[in-house]
Amino acid sequence: MTEHIIDPSIIEAENASRAADLNVDYDTLGERLDRRGIAIDAIKSKVAAFSVAVPSWGVGTGGTRFARFPGKGEPRDIFDKIEDCAVIAQLTQATRTVSLHIPWDKADPNRLKQAASRFNLGFDAMNSNTFADAKGQLQSYKFGSLSAADAATRNQAIEHNLECIEIGKTIGSKALTVWIGDGSNFPGQVNFTSQFEHYLDSMKSIYAALPEDWRIFTEHKMYEPAFYSTVVQDWGTNYLISKELGDKAFCLVDLGHHAPNVNIEMIVARLAQFGKLGGFHFNDSKYGDDDLDAGSIDPFRLFLVFNELVDAESRDADFAPAHMLDQSHNVTDPIESLMLSAADVQRAYAQALLVDRQALKAAQEANDALAATQELRRAFRTDVEPILSMARLEQGGAIDPLATYRAAGYRAKVAEIRPEIEAGSSGIV
Repeated sequence: MTEHIIDPSIIEAENASRAADLNVDYDTLGERLDRRGIAIDAIKSKVAAFSVAVPSWGVGTGGTRFARFPGKGEPRDIFDKIEDCAVIAQLTQATRTVSLHIPWDKADPNRLKQAASRFNLGFDAMNSNTFADAKGQLQSYKFGSLSAADAATRNQAIEHNLECIEIGKTIGSKALTVWIGDGSNFPGQVNFTSQFEHYLDSMKSIYAALPEDWRIFTEHKMYEPAFYSTVVQDWGTNYLISKELGDKAFCLVDLGHHAPNVNIEMIVARLAQFGKLGGFHFNDSKYGDDDLDAGSIDPFRLFLVFNELVDAESRDADFAPAHMLDQSHNVTDPIESLMLSAADVQRAYAQALLVDRQALKAAQEANDALAATQELRRAFRTDVEPILSMARLEQGGAIDPLATYRAAGYRAKVAEIRPEIEAGSSGIV
């Protein structure tokens, strides 16, 4: 039996106050979509089946390079994080898995599995950490990890990733995500070719240890923490890595890891076309690597990404990239931000499902630029909130997750039992 953090009676009461209006809005939208030849229930079914993973670290307050300002009721350990993730899943019905970060979340794997199973949660991709030094490790990653000039440091980083795989096998994960902060800060500091050779050799050792039914995702980031050069700096390098490693290697696209004017949706199309799109870390960005809430700055770009995903899905029934939120919540309640972001990712998916693919293709083949872009805009401008709300309601979630969460008073309750954390540190938890 699935346990619930939020009293179901609170959800029922909140839903009861909104159900009548939702039914009217849903029926009205259904009539409008029917005139366009779209069955609203079919869209709702796909939205209900869609899930985006929550990162364990996302439920804690983030921070900048300068400071971190923790909020009330911060999770003390991975088990508190799992409970916070369970709240998000209960209210949104859109986040059925949790992605762990080792060593931050290191604990007995069997305890982790039991803790998640209480709330009917599963585990998404494992995330290794060789961009920071862990307590007690012998070699420092100050000058690199998987690509370090020092062989002992590379071996230590390899062993850490192998440990992540072993933990993941026990808890039911099926993928490993590898992001490294390796790079350089001065011209001439490293030999670009030798550094990349070290990285590929290290990754091949990790790849060789993957279980048969696992995938490995490599993530690119154009800068930070290294500011002159980065080992895995763009999608082209990421694609080269996946080709060098083999069929179980795929590229992970973080929406915040791009320059402001980069055409991310085209990158998505390219990687999907050649079978190397593994998944996403959803967030948003204004200037660079900001890790803002998904859809908070440019919801149209999020929609355009999903337009390419739905297009790829229409051509390949087995196309199934992994989806995860990856955000830093510096001024909001992390649970609230993650709930709204999960809904915004679902919203972009639902809007992309409304695109008339035949009409779009006809406009493209006729070189009718305005007709093509209007088809996309019509889908994007459609208010699909009734579809999202109805999908949540029918699965036992909240019509309005934010209002219901606040009515339940969860943050105040956990603040009473979780010690307040002193401010002053930087970075994410």
